[in-house]
Amino acid sequence: MDWNAYDAALFDLDGVLTPTAEVHMRAWAEMFNAYLSAKGVDEPYTDQDYFDHVDGKPRYDGVRDFLASRGIELPEGDPSDSPDAETVSGLGNRKNDAFNAVLERDGVEPYAGSVRLIEALRERGTAMAVVSSSNNAPAVLETAGIAEFFPVVVSGAVATEQGLPGKPKPDTFLYAAEQLGVPKERAVVLEDAVSGVRAGRAGEFGLVVGVDRGAGAEGLTAAGADVVVRDLEELLP
Repeated sequence: MDWNAYDAALFDLDGVLTPTAEVHMRAWAEMFNAYLSAKGVDEPYTDQDYFDHVDGKPRYDGVRDFLASRGIELPEGDPSDSPDAETVSGLGNRKNDAFNAVLERDGVEPYAGSVRLIEALRERGTAMAVVSSSNNAPAVLETAGIAEFFPVVVSGAVATEQGLPGKPKPDTFLYAAEQLGVPKERAVVLEDAVSGVRAGRAGEFGLVVGVDRGAGAEGLTAAGADVVVRDLEELLP
């Protein structure tokens, strides 16, 4: 890949820089299956549901979209809702508690290939940002030991503060590029989620890279990825 054509790299976090997507998947599965079982719903939550309805989206959007796939509608509630509340916000907060418990217990190590790429990009002077739907992005970056690479982190909390719609809308990526002072045409979006790839395509960025950690190359390409890789090491300059 010729990085001379680009001035910035905008990375999703979970599944691109760190394997925390697996932690999210386990937390979602535990929360949703416990909820469905309590409600007497026969069709369980599966990994495919994660990719189809949850992956890459703001947490409450993921709750709402998955429940809709099972014909379930709940009140929206409020982000301050207790995790025990039977609302979209309550279920989202219940999942967040599960994720934080796993992160605190097990920690997280970044993908080795991803570290090699961000080290190479820093050396060549490429500006870098993280754009994540997760409110936990800053904590994950610190735990993984790679926060120093990213002067701009657009987390779910930042999106809420700035009034930015989440992926698959392009607004969070566009905001990150603006914060770095780089035109979108000179920025690369790197995403493992179909919703994130769609956001990169909708934002008309210079290049959209799909990272296949389970969503599938065909799905990422269909969503608008210009190129699909299995590891970021493939993108070393």
